Amino acid sequence: MIDYIDQEEKELIESLHSEDWQPNPKISINKVYEEYARHSIELNNKIEITLSERDIQKIKVKAIQEGTTYQAIISMIIHNYNEGKISITI
Repeated sequence: MIDYIDQEEKELIESLHSEDWQPNPKISINKVYEEYARHSIELNNKIEITLSERDIQKIKVKAIQEGTTYQAIISMIIHNYNEGKISITI
């Protein structure tokens, strides 16, 4: 065995080779939810829209501030409109 590990590290290594370790149930639950999300959100429809240069630049700046892409911002705005979370007054 390696000479520079302490007793606690040695016990940890030995426990890895035994059956002391049990799977974390939260990990398997997360996998299930990831599958649900993957199947419920299909991003396979593309659209083409024309925006003013000013609007697209403002959206890109906001996306950088939020740490995401401008496409994600536009998609979120459309989604929130469809869900009734935002409305457009004409």
